[in-house]
Amino acid sequence: MKLSYVTDRKALGGTAEEQVRLLLEKIAAVGNAGVDWIQIREKDLSGGALGELVREAMRRVLPTCRILVNDRLDVAWSTGGAGVHLGEQSVPVAEARRFLRERPGGEAFVVGVSTHSLDAALKAQEGGADYVMFGPVFATPSKAKFGAPQGVARLAEVSAQVTIPVIAIGGITQENAQECVRAGASGIAAIRLFQDAADVGVAVRALRSQSQR
Repeated sequence: MKLSYVTDRKALGGTAEEQVRLLLEKIAAVGNAGVDWIQIREKDLSGGALGELVREAMRRVLPTCRILVNDRLDVAWSTGGAGVHLGEQSVPVAEARRFLRERPGGEAFVVGVSTHSLDAALKAQEGGADYVMFGPVFATPSKAKFGAPQGVARLAEVSAQVTIPVIAIGGITQENAQECVRAGASGIAAIRLFQDAADVGVAVRALRSQSQR
């Protein structure tokens, strides 16, 4: 099961400087606890500030933890990140793939896409996405703008009809993560599950243990 931590520095509170410091501490803790991906989702930062954050994040995590950047293909590529995660308003996945094909090493760069319907997931797959995130599966404040929860049945429908990995997102907890895996998801992505954990190492080990049962 793929585990992905999606960042949200503003939820950590404090001044702007404190938020960045606290976020880097969270990234180090989560990245060294055994998650597969950290998705840096700090859309309001300038390109320069985001690039500094990505570079510092990469210095703090294990080599096995891959850093992805939301929306900013330019920042993800220039910093040596492992990939980019595209939203509905980002550059189309086919254009991102075209950009990467023209650069040495671009074939290894991960491109993921947020989706909220089966049609969007199929379109992302056709465009060359390596994976899709689908949700919100359960109710969550961070995904409320995307409407009512999609539910596990719809997650199962999407997982059955696309051939690339489907990562479940939206209201994922220790208690419902396995419902997503049983529905066909290849993994889960979450903000609060990782960012608010009292001991993220314990949380990650519990998720890994559940997926092996």
